[in-house]
Amino acid sequence: MIALLGLIAGVALGMATQTDVPAFLVPYLPIAVVAALDALAGAARALLDGLFDDRVFVVSFFSNVLVAALLVFIGDQLGVGSQLSTAVLVVLGIRIFSNAASIRRKLFSA
Repeated sequence: MIALLGLIAGVALGMATQTDVPAFLVPYLPIAVVAALDALAGAARALLDGLFDDRVFVVSFFSNVLVAALLVFIGDQLGVGSQLSTAVLVVLGIRIFSNAASIRRKLFSA
């Protein structure tokens, strides 16, 4: 419940304030957001399965974001940033849809 309230407060604060993302972070922001969404989807699935652990969620959230951003950074350094970004997005997208399907099956027994 605290995580949900924090998420709502963070979204509200983000929408209420006008912030500029530094130019050097712009390539990493979409990847970080998708990695964070993957962690949230995994947490929702774990919650429905009765396996949710807040410490695991926090570590998963930050490690997903860090690893995804690091992969994109390494791809940029190697000159294949856009290809590696696409690969990271595909993998995270597959994980998000897999978690969403699991959540749907749990909620609707279908």
